[in-house]
Amino acid sequence: MNDFDFLHGSWDVANRRLTAPLGPGPGAWTEFPGHAVVRPLFRGAGNIDEITFPTLGRQGVTLRLYEPEAERWSIHWSDSRTGRLDPPVTGGFTGDRGDFHGEDTYDGRPIRVHFTWHRLGPDTARWEQRFSADEGRTWELNWIMDLTRTGQAGA
Repeated sequence: MNDFDFLHGSWDVANRRLTAPLGPGPGAWTEFPGHAVVRPLFRGAGNIDEITFPTLGRQGVTLRLYEPEAERWSIHWSDSRTGRLDPPVTGGFTGDRGDFHGEDTYDGRPIRVHFTWHRLGPDTARWEQRFSADEGRTWELNWIMDLTRTGQAGA
């Protein structure tokens, strides 16, 4: 239930994102900074973070909740551009790797989504997002976040 405790605190986030996921041919990548603050909920059975992307002029929020009966996490995302809560991804950790899967739409077509969390040490972590438009037969990596703790707990 405390799988995400490593994430509590303040982080600088280096983002690499594919500009046109699931497009024809190889896509171009863009890089931009972010800053995230993660706060615990429910004694470790949840947390909430707000991330700011200063060069993009927008923010996002993630709500992570542990479901004890199912022994799994659900991760919910919302972005200031849309104001809607996206469908959750669910899953859990094995060791220092967390895998979370869900279903969503992208550009009006159904996709599968895969989030991967990597606990790399007390002050570093990585998050990756992949989409599949063919029911999980192939996956395209489209967003990478490298997180570095700022030392400003809760800032």
